[in-house]
Amino acid sequence: MTPRSPTSPGAGLRRVAGLVALAALPTAVLVVFFVVPVAGMVSRGFVVDGPGGPSVDVGGVLEVLGRDRTRRVLWFTVWSAAAGTAVSVLLGLPAAYALHRLEFPGRRLLRAAVIVPFVLPTVVVGVAFRELLGESGPVVRWLGVELDGTATAIVLGLAFFNVSVVVRVVGAAWESLDPRPGEAAAVLGASPVRVLATVTWPQLRPAVVSAATVVFLFCATAFGVVLTLGGLRYSSVETEIYLLTTDLLDLQGAAALSLLQLVAVVALMLLVGRLRPAGDGRVSRVVARPRRPRRGDAAALVLTGLAVLLLAAPVAALVVGSLQGPDGWSLVHYRALTSTGEDAWTGSSAADALVTSLRTSIDATWMSLLLGGLVAVLLSRRSRTRGERRVRRLLDGLFMLPLGVSAVTLGFGFLITLDSDLLDLRDSPLLVPIAQALVALPLVVRTLLPVLAGIDDRQRQAAASLGAGAWRTFLTVDVPVAWRPLLACAGFAFAVSLGEFGATSFLARPDDPTLPVVIYRLLSRPGDETFGTALAASVVLAAVTAAVMLLVERLRVRNLGAW
Repeated sequence: MTPRSPTSPGAGLRRVAGLVALAALPTAVLVVFFVVPVAGMVSRGFVVDGPGGPSVDVGGVLEVLGRDRTRRVLWFTVWSAAAGTAVSVLLGLPAAYALHRLEFPGRRLLRAAVIVPFVLPTVVVGVAFRELLGESGPVVRWLGVELDGTATAIVLGLAFFNVSVVVRVVGAAWESLDPRPGEAAAVLGASPVRVLATVTWPQLRPAVVSAATVVFLFCATAFGVVLTLGGLRYSSVETEIYLLTTDLLDLQGAAALSLLQLVAVVALMLLVGRLRPAGDGRVSRVVARPRRPRRGDAAALVLTGLAVLLLAAPVAALVVGSLQGPDGWSLVHYRALTSTGEDAWTGSSAADALVTSLRTSIDATWMSLLLGGLVAVLLSRRSRTRGERRVRRLLDGLFMLPLGVSAVTLGFGFLITLDSDLLDLRDSPLLVPIAQALVALPLVVRTLLPVLAGIDDRQRQAAASLGAGAWRTFLTVDVPVAWRPLLACAGFAFAVSLGEFGATSFLARPDDPTLPVVIYRLLSRPGDETFGTALAASVVLAAVTAAVMLLVERLRVRNLGAW
């Protein structure tokens, strides 16, 4: 009797069953700590108690979506996200070209610095732009224009975050383009503009569209920037959910907006997946050699300078403002970081809050690495049957869902669902790290997945043929390739967790807040002294985050190519 083929129906079912069994643990974690809280939050708005018992109130949800304020919030969210995306792309494309295709002094340092704004805490960015654009800021003093509290300030803040996304995504694609077709076209008499339009752009367009779509997604779901810079005048879907939940206790309105946001973001994620260039998931090893700038590169270098100015000016204003005391240059605001003041407004000193943030971020990092690493391993294995491919696609989409749900929704969902007799974590110190780990999870998966998928499966087969078991094969083949990217993932997760504010603003205990929560509480109090302390705390938080990301960038430059 001949043995069954590896692709026979029985073998295919066994492989699918094995994949489902391995995915059971991370899926169960995601269901308990993501699906259940989000579903609980949404159900509180859709299900109402009536004389005949609980019932679904669809009419109430439609009434929420038909409100004039809801329409204004939706329009501002779409408009500001589109404007932020446009500015990010217009500044990011020239910077991607200059930093990835040209060679000049300081290029590596600039490439390292460009990634830092993306992971800076949103509260810090809001404080920095308020200091830059406020009535006593350099923009008012030098240009006579006050932009604090305007839509322009919000758009600039969104672009500040997302220029680096365009630079990284498009720059990596630009590096991998074969320069020979463009050189051949130039030899045949094509001008640089014609070479760009007919040779380079058709190859680069998928990466540009994909980057723009991701940036729009990030802009539409921004929370801290809009909350800090928009004040009471401007509100996005994210900040409106926060307002409806915390101030107005309108759970039905918050649930309706949460569901609308989830549907829109899932649609955008599906669009990004369709726009992703076709391939086998392996990392390209083709990297074009940078060349020295020419006269025709002047415009790209000038626009790159504008992008660097956009990224550097708010940070510089933040540092300078933190060093300004009542009588000139002073460290008085930094000395105030160790004091809680005369009341319990902040809950703890900024120094104690920093310790809490570091401790919480460490816990969130190992949680996200453990869960994300397991998911990346499962998704990166070769699918031999159609059933395996479908299961892996389903898992891939499932573990990307935290990108599409408001952190505010997740945080409040934790409070109203994780209080049962079976699982009551509302007073647990693990609650905040778990929420932050879920926020960082998609970044960990997306970073590790292409690295693991790029490993030639024949190496694993060779190790297995020599008698190595599954664990031995993993340790000898996968780990040597993935351990440095794993360290980079740890840095990413740590930085993201350090600055997370949306879910943490709900879950942090009043007497043990994280540093972003303390900064926001300081900003909520009037007075130059508390604002100065908020500036100093923001500088400290930004410095720690930047140090972590510069270390990550050092790992990336040496080992990960265009990661």
